[in-house]
Amino acid sequence: MAIEIERKFLITQSPLGLAKESVKIRQGYIVNERKQVIRVREKGENYFLTIKGKNIGISRLEYDFPISKKDAEELMLHFCKTRLISKTRHYVVHNGHTWEVDEFHSSNDGLIVAEIELKTEDENFDIPNWIGKEVTKDAKYYNMNLAMHPYTSW
Repeated sequence: MAIEIERKFLITQSPLGLAKESVKIRQGYIVNERKQVIRVREKGENYFLTIKGKNIGISRLEYDFPISKKDAEELMLHFCKTRLISKTRHYVVHNGHTWEVDEFHSSNDGLIVAEIELKTEDENFDIPNWIGKEVTKDAKYYNMNLAMHPYTSW
């Protein structure tokens, strides 16, 4: 069983100059409900079909399956029921943890959030000085919701 445990934060200042790597991401949603999500993602040169379960606290089931570029493009074209999300993910290492800093583009332009994946819900981690308000439980910041209600329309 694959379990994703993550916390999400807004940022107070850009840490993008600290990134050790960055990758372009494009994704769309086939199923986009509170209880389950099925997503198609292009991440650099790799493509995935991802199934996520309902959030229980800050944890949820998550399964990632590699797929071909052709399959991903067809799924995005014919099955995604929402706008596609585009973003650049920047990987920033801070005191032993890798932060995924997502810089959104297109209809979510201007939004930058930072996520940290944890091994347990109560895992201790150091919060960098560029991290601001936590939005882990604020549904409007979920990628699936940004696909339907983009940041630029708030």
